[in-house]
Amino acid sequence: MIESRPTGATVLEVHGVTKRFGDQVALDGFDLTVSAGEIVGLVGHNGAGKTTFARVVTGLVDLDAGEVLVAGHDVSRSHPRQVRRLLGLAPQVLALYPTATALENLLVFAGLYGMRRRDALRRVDELAEALVLSEFLHRRARDLSGGQQRRLQAATAMIHRPRLLLLDEPTVGADPITRESLLAVVRSAADDGAGVVYTTHYLPELDVLDATLAVTDHGRIVARGGRAELLATVPGRAVLGFGGVVPPFDTSGYEQGQIHVDSDHMTITSRDSAALLVSLLSVNPELSRRLRSIELAPPSLDDLYRHLVAHELVTHEDD
Repeated sequence: MIESRPTGATVLEVHGVTKRFGDQVALDGFDLTVSAGEIVGLVGHNGAGKTTFARVVTGLVDLDAGEVLVAGHDVSRSHPRQVRRLLGLAPQVLALYPTATALENLLVFAGLYGMRRRDALRRVDELAEALVLSEFLHRRARDLSGGQQRRLQAATAMIHRPRLLLLDEPTVGADPITRESLLAVVRSAADDGAGVVYTTHYLPELDVLDATLAVTDHGRIVARGGRAELLATVPGRAVLGFGGVVPPFDTSGYEQGQIHVDSDHMTITSRDSAALLVSLLSVNPELSRRLRSIELAPPSLDDLYRHLVAHELVTHEDD
């Protein structure tokens, strides 16, 4: 496992957490550390343990083994209300009072977190403006659009300025306004010192958020670090287009699978595909004469995820 821990105050420490539901192992030695001001992009396929992780951290389900510390407080041993005031959770499934207005929803959550009404109203104004909700505050939650409900749910999680913010796919099915405003508010929360765990299947969002990455599979973290650090381990591609069928060429010295030919195109896959491309053309002049186009495709976060999960599947088969 690749591991990288940023410096700064720690707001979340998860060590060796295991959680079973009958015969199903949802978390299997799950480890994660989040620092103040850090946004961690938690990525993994459905069933990889992401939602169970959030429920364990918030105390909604008990862990079977391991330890969870939120701002130094042991979730299993501390008073639940004391820990929950440090947390803000926006689950994937909408959790709003449908017949209450947006304002009433926000004030209810603020009260649950122990905020004074005057402070809560001031915070409502801030979040409503940032999340484009100001004109909908007196509309019932059930009458809001899907995007407006998503923004309202995020606001309920942020109303008390939590030390740790857990967002489980907050932009699923979101419109562009919702996505843009939510990402800006999340980035602002981190800039103000909150630690953020942001679960998403839409990996480009993590580029916008400048997030570090935690990739989970089979209930454990399989890679942890900065994007540049992790992407350096993933092959990139160079796609060459030719005028006609790709001519014969010398492949000696190249590994199997690095070069793939499909009619009039050639794909080179390597951690340094540009250098391999130059080497190939230098010893095969006929390729250079027939070459019509070159497209370099550095590895993406999607490539990283597929690469890591494929490696984990092989590891589990070997076990």
